[in-house]
Amino acid sequence: TRAMCVFVTRTEHLETEGETTMMRTLTFGIEIETVGQTRQTVAEAIRTVVGGRVEYAGGSYDAWHTVDATGRVWKVVTDASLSAGRDRQAEVVSPILKYEDLEQLQEVVRAIRRAHARADHSCGIHVHVGSATFDARTIANLVKIIHKQEPLIEQALGISQERLTRWCRPIEQHFLQKIEQRRPQTMSELNVAWYGYHNVAPTHYDGTRYHGLNLHNVWFRNTIEFRYFDGSLHAGQVKAYIQFVLALAAKALNARAASSKRRTYDPATARYDFRVFLLGLGLIGDEFKTAQHHLLAKLDGSSAWKHGRPAERTA
Repeated sequence: TRAMCVFVTRTEHLETEGETTMMRTLTFGIEIETVGQTRQTVAEAIRTVVGGRVEYAGGSYDAWHTVDATGRVWKVVTDASLSAGRDRQAEVVSPILKYEDLEQLQEVVRAIRRAHARADHSCGIHVHVGSATFDARTIANLVKIIHKQEPLIEQALGISQERLTRWCRPIEQHFLQKIEQRRPQTMSELNVAWYGYHNVAPTHYDGTRYHGLNLHNVWFRNTIEFRYFDGSLHAGQVKAYIQFVLALAAKALNARAASSKRRTYDPATARYDFRVFLLGLGLIGDEFKTAQHHLLAKLDGSSAWKHGRPAERTA
């Protein structure tokens, strides 16, 4: 029995190691919504980190661009959903980034904060993962993995009811049923399951985009979008959100299959349950200590003991 336990532990360790390796190969992007500062000032703040130049691009989003030293473009645009007036709305849209860009991204976030931009109740963060490495089966895995833990994820991230109702709705049950019953084998079949018909020309503001897991972007801009996150200009939180999303994506890519059966949400054990979930995603060790700290901070209970620390025995 002891040998069997060791074998299982080693197997799980190898699986999570594979997922950690996979997540470092994925491309991502991020949208960070802010208020309280002009777009030009935010663009200039980005330039202090990435170098290059700042230029006015204009257009319907009245955009400012920071073209960094490597030619990548950081966009700073308006967003009508934000609480501030148009001149004080600044949504930062990153270029395509890699895992090794995380440290620079954190410095960008700190620079924007130093420039006196802020995130209020109207702000959110959207993380995109490149969808090129996914197919219908692995996207279905992702849907099931998230659905299984979605109530726990929503509580861990502290998503307001308003955002859950409007901007980042949970996975729709009728979509999940199509995934379970029809088991789409091609991206075209998955497209029909998502839209309800074969949408060959998706438009930007399609109503299906307002889900925590937004698959509309798979066909619109070749990314999977995660919209669950409230606005933040805390560099550690931003890094935690990205690592969490990349770990979810890597889990879906590596999994042979996934279960969508909802786990019962128990507030008393939520902190422990979510820590176990994070460990299963491969977020283990010093590299992910900060991510665990931020992702567990809003949950009650003990992260080490499911039912609280056992009472010490007395002689």
